[in-house]
Amino acid sequence: MTNFDFPVKLELRIDWSELDTFGHVNNISIFKYIQSSRVEYLERIGLTKMHQQFKIGPILASCKCEFKRPLFYPGKITIQSRVEFIKNTSFCICHQIIDDKNQLSAEAQDIIVLFDFNKNKKVQLSHEIRGLIEKLENKAF
Repeated sequence: MTNFDFPVKLELRIDWSELDTFGHVNNISIFKYIQSSRVEYLERIGLTKMHQQFKIGPILASCKCEFKRPLFYPGKITIQSRVEFIKNTSFCICHQIIDDKNQLSAEAQDIIVLFDFNKNKKVQLSHEIRGLIEKLENKAF
């Protein structure tokens, strides 16, 4: 994968408060970085706005992460995100956390399910949502 495969890139500064006893960024902070990028992606495709208007929106069904190398303070990171696949009611966002030396620090995958909070059940992704993802990704699924 090249950097061009990731349409969403979020740059963040590592804060000293994110370190653990061993002097590297705590795994909880890594998951917060992933969450920040996930929210950025969902905002770009309009799902957060859809939730505010219609109470239909994304829920996180699964999040897994493979830690490749530690992160340290001071530093900056880039979290880059892309959709890997789309199913009827869900899609997968893949993330890479790149340190300021351009090294891969972690890879993560989120499974996002579209959920109707009024009816308390999952719903199919509309053609509109699929189209917004495809437009952002610049490819068809």
